[in-house]
Amino acid sequence: MVRRHAVVAGAGIGGLTAAVALHRQGWEVTVCERAPALPATGAGIGLAPNALRALDAIGVDAAYAAGRSVPATMGVRSPDGRWLTRSATADMAARYGVAPIAVPRPAFTAALAAALPPECLRYGTTVTGVDDAAGRAVVRTGDGSGLPADLVVAADGIHSPLRRAFFPAHPGLRYVGETAWRTMVDAAGAGTPAMSETWGPGRRFGVTPLSDGRYYLYATAVVPAGTRPSDPVSVLRRLFGTWHDPIPALLDRVGRLDPAELLCNDLYDLAAPLPRLHHGRIAWLGDAAHAMTPNLGQGGCQAIEDAAVLAHLLTDTPAHRIPTALTAYTTARHTRTDSIRRQARRTGRLGVLRDPLAVAARNLAVRVTPDRLALRGMDGLFNGFRLPARELPHDRGAGTA
Repeated sequence: MVRRHAVVAGAGIGGLTAAVALHRQGWEVTVCERAPALPATGAGIGLAPNALRALDAIGVDAAYAAGRSVPATMGVRSPDGRWLTRSATADMAARYGVAPIAVPRPAFTAALAAALPPECLRYGTTVTGVDDAAGRAVVRTGDGSGLPADLVVAADGIHSPLRRAFFPAHPGLRYVGETAWRTMVDAAGAGTPAMSETWGPGRRFGVTPLSDGRYYLYATAVVPAGTRPSDPVSVLRRLFGTWHDPIPALLDRVGRLDPAELLCNDLYDLAAPLPRLHHGRIAWLGDAAHAMTPNLGQGGCQAIEDAAVLAHLLTDTPAHRIPTALTAYTTARHTRTDSIRRQARRTGRLGVLRDPLAVAARNLAVRVTPDRLALRGMDGLFNGFRLPARELPHDRGAGTA
């Protein structure tokens, strides 16, 4: 049997997860990453129960790969420190079979990359286009070479050039009105056993204990796109320095970091869903397919789900049936990912309220909702991952429909 070849554009979490899943099925895999190496610095990522189930489906133990840290509680607070809603992670584990974990993103991507043969990874290689012919695709790269491929996985990020090339009529990204700052700091002596997000008027601050003992911090504020203050730590102190403990002390630790360790990104999501998540032999996943705001912590989790479902549907699929399998991939993933994208957008609108009466009404509504009902409201997210049946539709029209 001729070995099938997949080219993955992008070595983020979604691309690497797909590469590992396909490699374990016997595919020859080439991962093209434009960066010269995997990042050594960055932020954290929360792996929710649905993502952990998807990783388990492809044989990846996230806790073994990047450590395990399970905070005692998770919830939302007000700037004075009061809890608006709070769930015990033990209750989450009982309801969903596993508790969420939070890991440093660089450590997790490094663990995924280490699960691949070194020759699979081509850093400093930009994918410039794909010739998606009927028989076999050819991936063009920045050095002018072409890589023949039975499958192309477009995991090329939120600004996906391949998405723009194959869906030129799509409206693209929408700025949601917020900018986010993210980093990781040493946790020694900080005394924060909970994962929390604090909501103030038009701004938020999150604290997440990581598997390596550090804290992943993130902050958002309603500012014009492209806002890049010369002294971001001073801005963060002005916005959050009077909030509840330990936020001021954590900001002091941020101030001691190398400035390059404090990431700043405007927040975008897709203005509208893609018409489909495939074209011929190309499959889009993660931010390239359904960029969403981080309000539900599901961006990376959905990329992992995408990868697991894609590899599952391609199990033992002969080369000539790959476009048909990708039609099934769109069917399996399109509705769920777009629903979560829209849910994340709605949740974000609550977080950016600035009018004092609207903020008070929001906080009251969250506070009076019983914690058990709030947890039940996550069922669709955390229990929603399923591997679909592998009965492929008929081939006719499968490449573009």
